[in-house]
Order: sequence, then structure tokens, then C-alpha cells
Amino acid sequence: MKVTAVEIRKVLNKTLQIALPLVLGFAILLWTYHGFDFKKAGDVLFERMDYKWMFLSLFFGIAGQLFRGWRWNLALYPLGEFPKRSNSVYAIFISYAANLLIPRVGEVSRCAVLSKYDNVSFSKSLGTVLTERLVDMLCVGLITVCTLLCQMKIFSVFFHQTGTAGVFFSGLFTSTNFFITLACLSAVVIGGIWAVRNIALFARVRGLLKNILTGCLSLRHVHRPFLYITYTLCIWISYFLQFYVSFYCFDFTENLSWMAALVLFVVGSIAVIVPTPNGAGPWHFAVITMMMMYGISKENAGIFALVVHGIQTFLLILLGIYGLVALPLTNKKEKKL
Repeated sequence: MKVTAVEIRKVLNKTLQIALPLVLGFAILLWTYHGFDFKKAGDVLFERMDYKWMFLSLFFGIAGQLFRGWRWNLALYPLGEFPKRSNSVYAIFISYAANLLIPRVGEVSRCAVLSKYDNVSFSKSLGTVLTERLVDMLCVGLITVCTLLCQMKIFSVFFHQTGTAGVFFSGLFTSTNFFITLACLSAVVIGGIWAVRNIALFARVRGLLKNILTGCLSLRHVHRPFLYITYTLCIWISYFLQFYVSFYCFDFTENLSWMAALVLFVVGSIAVIVPTPNGAGPWHFAVITMMMMYGISKENAGIFALVVHGIQTFLLILLGIYGLVALPLTNKKEKKL
């Protein structure tokens, strides 16, 4: 059987889509945790962590995904698409889990889920997802600007009182940190170009560009706009509370203020834009760096990032499995009825 050049390119393209994010994330994690004592992280995880706060944190994480699924239904309504709310939520669960394998593939997978179980137009739902990403970027931008304005004075006072301004920034912009930041920015640009090219190619091949644009413009006629805005606020409040509540799990972070949590949350939200599985690597690097600015030792900051990110990733896997199992069962049951 002869293998064509086109087929080889497709295989290489798919391989790179999976391998490059994994390699980038692993490389940043390897550098961030070089010389790290993982035994201490295990001791904190099994002996010193307050799990009641962690369970509360995970509750907010689940709530954020529920609100996202419910909000998606409102965006689909003006397009004449009416999927079951439970299916939309399960699709969100699956999409987050899918992103752990291949970054950004979750956006496509959740549209495929609704297409399969509710006969929702794949192209129209993809358009609503693209619009949703723009809304999320706007939210992150607004939160970032507000945080910078609120914390500008605190940053100035902190560096003045500790006298560490020169030391901190000289350490922050070492050659290694610079190259890590450059690699992350390059990955974002390359990932963005890849996504645009693939969506454009998909639209041309399938002739679905009009439907995608219709989905993108659905926000103009969104069903119950006040509720859409409320869900959006609830999504980001839930995400923030998931992160902030996790501070109380550890004795070395429980005294950090909610404003400090907001700064770290913003930095982490920007870091996960880098196309690695669940932001692994860039998220750790960013959170650890900023935690050190608030007086947390590098070791404790590393433990926090490792444990919190690890547990949250495990939650995404469990929810993804739950969504995969629940979808056929609930829809089969309803068909019988």
C-alpha cells in the first residue's frame, strides 16, 4: 500500500499537534522544578493539607463548568438550536478533558457532542464557541486592568518597604526566564495561527463559513441577555473562588489576601492561554514567580502550584469520564420514554 505525501503530512501534523504542547509543558515544568524536593510535596498532600477547603474549591470548579454549559444554551437559542441543558453541560465536561490530550481540541469536541445527541448544527455551534472565547478574553482583559489599577500602589509599597525591587526584577528577567517567556509567547502565536488556518480550511472544504459567521454573530440576539451576563459573571466568580479557596488548604498560603489571590488568578489565567495541557508548565511558572513576590518561599510556592494544579486536572479527567458515560445513558433513557 503506497503512502502519499499528503497522508504523511497529515500524520506529521497530527503528531506535532499532540507532541509540541506536551514537550513545551514538560520542558517548562522540568526547569521550574529542577532540584525540587517532591517528598515534601507528598508530605503536604497527605499530612498537612486541609481537604475540606480543597473540596469546596473543587465545588466552585464544577459550578463554573455548569454555568458555562447553561450559558452556551442561551447563545444557541437565537440560532434555532435547542439542545438539552444536561447535554450541553456534559459536552463542556468532555471538552475540558479533551484539552488535556490536545490543547484547543475541546472546542471542536463539544460541538461534535451536541451534533450527535441533539442534531445541533456543528458549524453554528462552533461559531458560538468562537464568540464565547472572545467574551472570555474580554473578561480576562477587564479583570487584568482592574487588578493592575488596584494593586499598583501595593506593588510600589511592597518593593519600597522590602528594598527588593532591584533584586526581584533582576532575578525575574534572567536569561532562562526570558527564554521561557519567549517560548510561551511563540507557542501562543503559533497556536493561534494554526487554529485560524484550520478553521478557515474546514470552512472552505465543508462550505460552512456562512453558518460559522452566523454562530459568531449570535450574541447580538442572545436569548435572555441579562441571564447571559449573569452566567458570565458566575463563571468567572466561580473560577476565582476555586483558586482563592485553595489558599486555605495550606498553612503557608492561608494568610494571603484576596487581592493577592486576584493578582495570581489573573497571571494564571493569562498563562493558560499557552497551548499546553491545562496550562501545565506556564501556569506553574507564572504562579510560583508571583507567589514569591508575596513572600512565599519558592519551595512552598512550588508545592502549592503542583498540588493544586494536579488535583484540579484530576477533577477535569473525572468530569470528562462522567460526561462520556452519562451522555449515552441519559439520552438512551429519554428515547425509551
